[in-house]
Amino acid sequence: MSRALQQKIHIGCRQLHLDADARRALQLAVTGKASMKDMSDTDLLKVLKRLEKDGFKPSSKGSKKHKAAPRADLRLVHVLWGKLSDAGALHDPSRKGLNKFIRDQFGKAWGSIPADIDMLRDGVKINAVIQALKAWGSRADIDFDWSEHQS
Repeated sequence: MSRALQQKIHIGCRQLHLDADARRALQLAVTGKASMKDMSDTDLLKVLKRLEKDGFKPSSKGSKKHKAAPRADLRLVHVLWGKLSDAGALHDPSRKGLNKFIRDQFGKAWGSIPADIDMLRDGVKINAVIQALKAWGSRADIDFDWSEHQS
């Protein structure tokens, strides 16, 4: 359950426009622990309740949830987009924002863009998106720490 709670906290912080430093400060104030890795589920729930008190509105259980992308390279695109979002580099961290980024970056060069990133099947084009996101992260001085995505 801890991973799900951590994800909700990240979503809440994005919704409230809190960057990583502000999130850690909030966590420290609420639980005495700055890192979620050091927190129990009870601690994570305390942080989540505080975010809700501050205005975070979790989505309803009936909200539309997308399936995992059908290809590993597409899943990497989503991971990179999430890392950019967590670092506060995005104006629109939603899936709609990712699709807009792809249209803006590649629409003229490719001629046509699928309505959604997960409909893209051309490995060369997917790799171009990955490289563009990595370059953005590099320019924004974002460390794409892959250790948390490995088992």
